[in-house]
Amino acid sequence: MKYTISDLQQVVSHGLTPPPCDTTMQVKVNFAEDGISKGIWHVDQKYINGLGVVMGGFMSSAADILMAYAIASKLTESQGFVSIDLDTTFHRPAFEGEINVTARVEKMGRTLAYVVADLVQNDKKVATCVSSLLIQQK
Repeated sequence: MKYTISDLQQVVSHGLTPPPCDTTMQVKVNFAEDGISKGIWHVDQKYINGLGVVMGGFMSSAADILMAYAIASKLTESQGFVSIDLDTTFHRPAFEGEINVTARVEKMGRTLAYVVADLVQNDKKVATCVSSLLIQQK
């Protein structure tokens, strides 16, 4: 199933079944309004690398999911979006348990948006992810 902007908005507002990537990653989006989204990533053993910490690529993926909801909360049904870059800075290791992810649209123009996500575990920031998104008119 291909999701529309309103479908993504309804995942949060009306409990519509989220896209497969959300459930595969065990990310639950709790809030998405006016360019801000918040959710919880449930990290278990399958996200842990050989050194006993969360693999960085999975952290980037969890952030990317929340950034999609943040931008979707600012768009109309006649628009779409696609990431054109994604950069993650790791501040400290993360482990099994819950990671809170908050994403916010920092800047948005007609064709580009800049979105930032923070990942926090046990009240400590573990990573920050930034992305530039191309906004498309359908």
